[in-house]
Order: sequence, then C-alpha cells, then structure tokens
Amino acid sequence: MSAHTKETIDKLIADPHRPRYHFAGPAVDCGPGDPNGAFFAEGRYHLMYLYHNKATNAYHWGHLSSADLLHWQSHPDALTQENGDGGCYSGGAFLDDDLTAYIPFWKFKAPDGSDNGGIAIAYSKPPYDKWERIHPLAINGSAEQWGIVDLEVDGNVEHLGCSDPSNIWKENGYYYMQTGNLVVLNVYGRAPDSEEKYKGDWTDLFRSSDMKHWEFVHRFYKNEHSDEDWPDETEDDMCPSFLPLPDEKSGGKLTDTYLQLFISHNKGTQYYLGKLRNETFSPEKHGRMSWKNRGFFAPEALIDDKNRQLAWFWMFDEKNSTHFEQYGWSGVYTFPRVLWLENNELKMAPAEELDQLQTKPQQFAFGTVDGKEEFYLNNPKSFRIKAKISMKNADYAGFIVRAGDSDEGTKIIYSKSEQKLIFESMSDGEPMVEQAPFILTSDEMLTLDIFVDHSMFEVYANERQGTARQVYLSDPETAIKAFAISDGAEFTEVTAYEMMPANLF
Repeated sequence: MSAHTKETIDKLIADPHRPRYHFAGPAVDCGPGDPNGAFFAEGRYHLMYLYHNKATNAYHWGHLSSADLLHWQSHPDALTQENGDGGCYSGGAFLDDDLTAYIPFWKFKAPDGSDNGGIAIAYSKPPYDKWERIHPLAINGSAEQWGIVDLEVDGNVEHLGCSDPSNIWKENGYYYMQTGNLVVLNVYGRAPDSEEKYKGDWTDLFRSSDMKHWEFVHRFYKNEHSDEDWPDETEDDMCPSFLPLPDEKSGGKLTDTYLQLFISHNKGTQYYLGKLRNETFSPEKHGRMSWKNRGFFAPEALIDDKNRQLAWFWMFDEKNSTHFEQYGWSGVYTFPRVLWLENNELKMAPAEELDQLQTKPQQFAFGTVDGKEEFYLNNPKSFRIKAKISMKNADYAGFIVRAGDSDEGTKIIYSKSEQKLIFESMSDGEPMVEQAPFILTSDEMLTLDIFVDHSMFEVYANERQGTARQVYLSDPETAIKAFAISDGAEFTEVTAYEMMPANLF
C-alpha cells in the first residue's frame, strides 16, 4: 500500500460525516452517483454506481457485489469510456435464464460521429468481471439532440425518449425496456403551446427478440390524472425501475401488480402501482418518496432468491457539487429498502440483514411522556432506535436525536392532526424539513424504526412510510443526546442499538 493510499484511507475513516454501513462513494466522485445495474445471481447481489473518472474525464459504472448486503467486494468497472466518448449515464439490468447478465445504459455520443449516443447494452457471464458491448447501439439517437430519437410512426415523425433505460424484462418471447423522457420534455413539452402528448411524465417502450435489434412498440403508459398528488406537466420520468411486487416482505409470491419507481428531476423519487396488459402499463395508484425537494433520488431495484424486491436510492443534496473536492468522496445510498404489496398498498422496510449490525441494546421505560425525556445512547453517531408509541391521547410524538448542547438536532415526529411524518433538522446551518403524508388508524400504535449513520438518517413508520436525508451537523461531536417528545403519548417500547460498521473504510 502506498503512503498516498494510506493517507486517503485514514482521511476517509476520520471523516465525521462519512457513513459506516450505508454505501458511500469509495474515494471517487459519485456525482451524479446513481445506483445502476442491480441484479441477483448465484447467491450474490450486484450493484453498479455511476461516478466521474478523473483519469478518463468520463463517466463510468463502478461494480460491487455482496453475499449479505453488508460487505461489498469491488469488481473491475463494468462500463468505461469507449473510443474517447464521455462514457455513460444511467440504466438498469437483466439476468437471463442462462445467467447472462445484461446492462442497458445511456451512452454518450461518439466523438468520431460513428453513433449519436443513445441506448447501449453490455453483457457478461459469471463471475461478471468482464463486460462486452453489443454493437451497434440498441437505439441510436438523433444527431440533432442527444437523448432523443426521431422515428416515423404511422406516417408522422415522433420524438421518442432515448435516455435512462429501465431494467429489461422478458415476456412471451420478447425482451422489453423503457426509455426516459426528460430530454423530449425539455425540448418539446415545456412551452405553453407544446403538444399535450409531450408534456409531463411518460416513457416509451421498445422490444427485441434477440437483444440486438430493437423496435419501438408504443408509449408505455399515460398519466391521465389531474389529482394534486399525481405528477404535473413539469415532471419527467427518468431512471425507471419496473418489477412485479411480492405479496410478502420475504418468501412470498410475485403478484400481477407492478411497481414503477422513477424520478422527476425537479421533485425526486415517486412511484406508480398498476397492471401490465397487452404491452401497456396502467397506473392505478401514485405515491412520492420525496416531498420537500429532490433529495431522495435515482432508484434501482432487483428481485432476489427470496422474492424480495430490494431498492437503493441515491441521496442527492446540495453539497454534491463540492463534496468530493472538500472531503475526497461523494455519493451515499440508502440501505436496501424492501418493497412489497399488502392490502393493495405499498409497504416498505429496511432489509433484515441490517439486524446483524445491531449490538449493545439499551431499553428505556418512559411510559407516558408529557414534554421531554432525556436519555443517552452508547454511540450517538451510529445507532438504531425502535419504538412503539400510543397516540390515543396525543397529537404530536417522536424523538429529537443527536441534539447536543446546541440548537442543532434532528426531530423525527408524527403529527396526528396534520397526518404527517415530519423530519426536521439543521444541516450546515440551513433548515431542512421533510413532511411525508402518513395516517394512523384510530387504534393503531405508531411504530418508528430510526437509523442514524453519521450524516445519514433513515426513518420508517409502521412499514407504510419512510423518509431519508443526509444531515451535516457543524459540530457532530456534541451530538450525544436524544429526547423523547410528546404531549401525553405513551412510549410503550423504546430500544436503541449501537450499529457496527460494515464498510471497509
């Protein structure tokens, strides 16, 4: 190990903001840092991460794999620069029956003009250390505008999405994938007099019988709702992930309800639940996973051997543009979130593998709390709090964690009257507020599952709602206290665990 490498590792270990069990960029500039290309094969989870390679001045896909979602092995980069181009942006993955893995991605234009950039596909076989590209491109974009392909459809020229492809899926002898619509929306859908068909969120569907020759099918779905909470005409659909939902958290059966995870670049991650029929997706329900801004971003999901749908999300915040220069790393992902269908509603919880990191449990018996109850944790930088709270006689209950002696601290609160799960903090001296809609039934206990991993915060409520944020406290060493706050709520169970590190550094 060189002295420079040791110096870099020591710097990362000493960084008070760098998470210890969430994925954090491994001394590279993950900005943009989308998780990409996730698939499960032969007992291992494979996950790609988008990063800017300074040596080539191009965007690569780094590649990791894990047997337990906790400890990750590095592989050679799956995607790199090709013939001097800018590399690649986001995409998905697919594992075929013969264990060949395919990763579709958004390719930059070739400098020599041999292609216009568009949707490319690479493939690999176990152990997935070497990836080869399929030539020519699956979809060669239009020369005039990267991210768009112009095709003649029924005698008319249609502007189709040619960016951020989804995962691939297979049905009735065909391979299918979606393409994102941001560039088409920007060019053809944002003016007041734009054609209605180009406004708002949508994706285009392409299919192939051999993974080499792809044809346009039609628009994959239509957002025909004007409800306030559904996407409006300013929102795009990019980084789509399209997989069937299981009917249990683990070990269940895959249902005929599909989850379309995606981002709009102005409002972050959201989702549709719906059915797939006749090569068309029909959204029936819509929900968001980011409410204040786009801080919860770029979903990537897979189905594993337990029939779990697991999803990672990139924590996009305003420090991304300068974070690498300041700290020597950038890019944080949520811990894998399990997503399933229950009573026709989307359920969510952290993957159970996280339990393996729990140690030194502390139990607190508060009973009824009216005001604040102070308690101390073994490790105020990396911990988990699991709590059950009766809200029968209270409107407002939760925790303030890592409060310290200053006014900084993070409130994690449920407001019964507002029907919201509230995350409120200060980050680098700036206020941060996230309010997620959440309704408790009349006799239901509030169940909170809170994870703090240095700057990374994740919160789950009753396995029906979740929120995640990065918080940069100006003086994290003083953040050694937590408070239970309420107005007559009964804290029936409160257990805190110290969380052991899983990252190499």
